[in-house]
Amino acid sequence: MSDRVFIFDTTLRDGEQSCGCSMTVAEKVRMARKLVELNVDVMEAGFPMASDGDFEAVDRIGQEFGGVTVAALARCHTGDIERAAQALAKAKRPRIHTFIATSPLHLSHKLKMTEEQALEIAVKSVQLARRYVDEVEFSAEDATRTSAANLITFSKAVVDAGARIVNLPDTVGYSIPAEYGQLVGQVVQALAGKAMVSVHCHNDLGLSTANSIAAVQAGVRQVECTINGIGERAGNCSLEEFVMALKVRHDVLPFETGIVTPQLFPASQLLTEIIGVGVQPNKAIVGRNAFAHEAGIHQDGFLKERTTYEIMHPNTVGVPASQLVVGKHSGRHAVVDRCQHLGFELNKQQIETVYHRVIAACDRKKWLSDQEIAEIARAVLGCDVIA
Repeated sequence: MSDRVFIFDTTLRDGEQSCGCSMTVAEKVRMARKLVELNVDVMEAGFPMASDGDFEAVDRIGQEFGGVTVAALARCHTGDIERAAQALAKAKRPRIHTFIATSPLHLSHKLKMTEEQALEIAVKSVQLARRYVDEVEFSAEDATRTSAANLITFSKAVVDAGARIVNLPDTVGYSIPAEYGQLVGQVVQALAGKAMVSVHCHNDLGLSTANSIAAVQAGVRQVECTINGIGERAGNCSLEEFVMALKVRHDVLPFETGIVTPQLFPASQLLTEIIGVGVQPNKAIVGRNAFAHEAGIHQDGFLKERTTYEIMHPNTVGVPASQLVVGKHSGRHAVVDRCQHLGFELNKQQIETVYHRVIAACDRKKWLSDQEIAEIARAVLGCDVIA
């Protein structure tokens, strides 16, 4: 079995469905250019039936970028598929991604149809999509609340109809890793290499990355994800988290992606600039605090040997450098290091005085800037040294 995992980025489609994260056509093209630099395998550029803007975005991105597959989403409706095909008509590497719900809950309450009816529609939709493009992906919406037997039935039928990729999304973030791995593994075995199996995990229980990893371990070879993990409700599997988990823990996850990891942080920063929505400070890989250390014990260990408290070098994900934050939990070692960095050479007594003044100041505020630390050091030295 190949160890290559393909990265399907849906920042421009599912990602922008996150409340307040919609993008203009120009913004989508700008973000797409960064995704090309990141070297994603597939970009889902939009849902052409949803709006004229999405249609235009798919059209422009499909024409401009030739080294990446550009996908357009379409429900299993004739109008949706034909609209997606029109948007992809000039694309260099087009893919139609069509979907229909398969769970009893969605079939009964949302679609008001039987499983047999949904299966017939799915097959006809894939056949229609294949008239326009060679590469068709089918998604079984709400796959994790669908039985394995029914998923296998749908999967085999759509592959026979011409689908090259079968996606088994955890649409509502319901599954847990062991359960999900077992479910998708059964479909992988049933298809026996006739089509690539993909997953698309949502983060409602905070398990999207873990579920995606479990799926890959079960034989899945495409993972759908977004920059910064944006997306509907609690978001999608975070591209940067998934990719770096494979890279850092290659000893137990012997899989490869084509992602240029130093572009991860720049991609995160660009998306934040475009949508105006930042990531939480403690967000893995790209958060402000991901490579920041405040606790004295951590700072002391880090200064002696970086790998005591960092499992990856910040440069590998495009972060310029680690940070030692001077706060009330900082130790002498970190305060001395910062003072030396600012140009102050202190004796043992001066170090003690500066340290205690710094900690006292940090009890009144969250952290100190370099300028504030320098002011304390100058006062202790009793001179006008310029740091």
